[in-house]
Amino acid sequence: MGGVRTAGDLVARMQLNRGMRIDAAKKYVAESLGVAVSDLNDPIVMGEVRDDKNIFWISEGQTTVDGIAAKYNISKLLDLDINCVNRFLKNTGLG
Repeated sequence: MGGVRTAGDLVARMQLNRGMRIDAAKKYVAESLGVAVSDLNDPIVMGEVRDDKNIFWISEGQTTVDGIAAKYNISKLLDLDINCVNRFLKNTGLG
C-alpha cells in the first residue's frame, strides 16, 4: 500500500494503535470506509473515498480540509484516540 494515495497509512495506524494483525486491520479499515479490502490498494478509489470523507487531500492545490480536521475525521471514522486531536479539542474548549 502506498501511503496517502491508498489506505496503507490507515491500516498501519490500526496496527500500531490497536495491535491488529495486517489482515484484521485491512478488514476493519475497509469496513469503516465502506469499501472492499481490494479497494484499499486502488489509488483512484481511495482518492475518491478520502475526498468524500474529508480525511486527506492528495494535491497541493486542493484545500478542502486542513491537517487537524483530517485527523479529527480519521479519529471519528476509525474510532481512534489521536493525541493531537484530543489536545486541540481540549485547548479550544471543544472537547
